[in-house]
Amino acid sequence: MAEVLIEKVIIVEGTSDKKKVKSIIKEPVEIVCTNGTISITKLDELIESLEDKEVYVLVDADEAGEKLRKQFKRELPEAEHLYIDKMYREVATAPEQHLATVLLAANIDVYTEYLEMG
Repeated sequence: MAEVLIEKVIIVEGTSDKKKVKSIIKEPVEIVCTNGTISITKLDELIESLEDKEVYVLVDADEAGEKLRKQFKRELPEAEHLYIDKMYREVATAPEQHLATVLLAANIDVYTEYLEMG
């Protein structure tokens, strides 16, 4: 069996974010958890592994998420930042339909049933 080459990477904060996003996405995408904060060493290792890939940052709309987003903007300026509506605050608690719309807008293939919900 041929190995699937994963070219897109989504960076999220926690495992609940990862599970939620993974359930919506239809194409092979690597989802990386930072577990809230990330050390410079870990960040450097992550950046090295992300070369030649499309990188998306999808973090919570709160203080911790914004701090992480700033760090990625500084260290990984080529990454595309995806934003959830501030009223949902957390990726894990945002409605599937909202997340699917955000991901689709970034050219990430999602299961259409999530777009039809709500």
